[in-house]
Amino acid sequence: MAKPIVALLSDFGTRDHYTGVMKGVVLSICPDAVLVDVSHDLPAHDIPFASRELAATYKYFPAGTIFVVVVDPGVGSMRRGIAADVGDWKFVAPDNGVLTSVFQEAPPKKVVELTERRYARPTVSRTFEGRDRFAPAGAWLAKGIQLSALGRPVADYVQIPLALPQMEAGEIHGEVIRIDRFGNVVSNIDRKLCERLASAGEPLVITIAGQAVARVVSTFSEISVGEICALYGSTDHLEFAAHSSSAATGLGVDVGTPVAVRKA
Repeated sequence: MAKPIVALLSDFGTRDHYTGVMKGVVLSICPDAVLVDVSHDLPAHDIPFASRELAATYKYFPAGTIFVVVVDPGVGSMRRGIAADVGDWKFVAPDNGVLTSVFQEAPPKKVVELTERRYARPTVSRTFEGRDRFAPAGAWLAKGIQLSALGRPVADYVQIPLALPQMEAGEIHGEVIRIDRFGNVVSNIDRKLCERLASAGEPLVITIAGQAVARVVSTFSEISVGEICALYGSTDHLEFAAHSSSAATGLGVDVGTPVAVRKA
């Protein structure tokens, strides 16, 4: 039988002990668990960013993987902790909307509130529920308990508004949603939407912050030195990249910068 996988996603970083101690808690409960660090370098407290990163991740994991997601500016408040089953994957997270992008793609079959104390640590810190509530819940799911054992069902889980591209009058309007460590600029406009706009075979004009981007390429190696091009990245979203340098710096853009696509 395959070992259970627990994947961790947080804004804790790796300098402090927070990430490591969560792993220790999981392994104390389920020693057979395989732990995967998706990332711990998410922007602090940025729930929309974390929601999108999770959605870009979960489908590539084996069925049965349990995701423990802790980006939680409301830690210690009255916000709930929840666990969710979307079919092939399960999620444990604060009820602050961090699961919104996943739920849009895979509506949950069941969501419960983490109310059953036997599946948390004996003492729950109001400043570190990742260690004391979320990691234990994920570990117990990996150990084989049913989701319903963790607490009572909820239907009013939090969903947050996420910026979505809009297409009207032959033009798509979107925005930058992510800048990766290489300086690649990722928009919320995907390939399918652009293909719909160009269905008649007409060329497209792509602009970011009002600046036209001359070329759409297939891969980074096609970009010339000093040039910034558009391409469809690994998530099939429209991106902007430079040759061995930061497109974000070259364009002078940040998250939220407008992106537009129109027929020539």
